[in-house]
Amino acid sequence: MQEFFADLGISENLFNYFIMPALIFIARVGDVSINTLRIMFMMNGKKNVAPILGFFEALIWLLAIGQIFQNIDNPVSYIAYAGGFGMGTYVGMRFDEKLALGRVLVRVITPEPLPALIEYMKERDYRFTSVGAEGRYGKVNLLFTVMKRDSLQSFIDKVKSLDEKAFYTIESVKRISEDDLNVMEDKPRFKIWLGRKARI
Repeated sequence: MQEFFADLGISENLFNYFIMPALIFIARVGDVSINTLRIMFMMNGKKNVAPILGFFEALIWLLAIGQIFQNIDNPVSYIAYAGGFGMGTYVGMRFDEKLALGRVLVRVITPEPLPALIEYMKERDYRFTSVGAEGRYGKVNLLFTVMKRDSLQSFIDKVKSLDEKAFYTIESVKRISEDDLNVMEDKPRFKIWLGRKARI
């Protein structure tokens, strides 16, 4: 690679201390971002996508680490490698937020039942269970529901608007038993999102 850039008239110092670190940084951002997406797809049971992402993740990592060994005496390469890892983590998290794949289990605990919240969920065809329970300070109402991640924020906003002190927990859901609620329904939405990004 160094010979190729030398043929373009690029000096050795410019290659070693700018171009190569930049390439290592970009490669590291790519493979760490893919790793985040791969884990996300694995958690959502998408067996066909995760291995493909794993292949490209390993390939890019090998290319990056290979350049590190070729420039083992260049401290800038190490900084670029570590910086790419940090940036790749951030980029992967942003991808995760934008795609919002999969479903989550939400538990909401309130001192009293919230009829307005129940109606809100019925209007949007949410599946839920609401039961009475015993808490540390007496009777409470416990509500369970499973929803798509892209609906989570609006649901939490609704809960807070009805009861600011409502206690809730959120957990990722890998699989659910009912076919009409299968997490694989999110696959078309992923394709739509990629299509939109490709047209931008």
